[in-house]
Amino acid sequence: MAYEVERTDAQWRELLNPQEFQVLRQAGTERAFTGALLNEERPGTYTCRACGNELFAATTKFDAGCGWPSFWEPLREGAVEYLEDTTLGMRRVEVRCAKCGSHLGHVFPDGYGTPTGDRFCMNSVSLEFVPAA
Repeated sequence: MAYEVERTDAQWRELLNPQEFQVLRQAGTERAFTGALLNEERPGTYTCRACGNELFAATTKFDAGCGWPSFWEPLREGAVEYLEDTTLGMRRVEVRCAKCGSHLGHVFPDGYGTPTGDRFCMNSVSLEFVPAA
């Protein structure tokens, strides 16, 4: 699939630290309850750490108790893309940045009473927080 932002693995490795590369470009997962953005509560926007694409509004973030930042919907339609993920013997829906194809996390239909019923379970290392002005 062609993305607006495309780079070789070597170029991504120059831009990202090893953990960011492993999660964003190789669909890895950071350890639960270790992410820097898990307890972020300020107003603002969450963007893709790899390309800066605006992904989630802080107003849609909620504490799902799962150990990763969770949101109930993307900032706008088309900000993310969805792929079927059958790794690890499970059937899940992977969430990627629609601008660069970087792995962000997964979406689950167990939204804990959220307006959409969804839980976008994202890796902190995949996101950058931009505080509201």
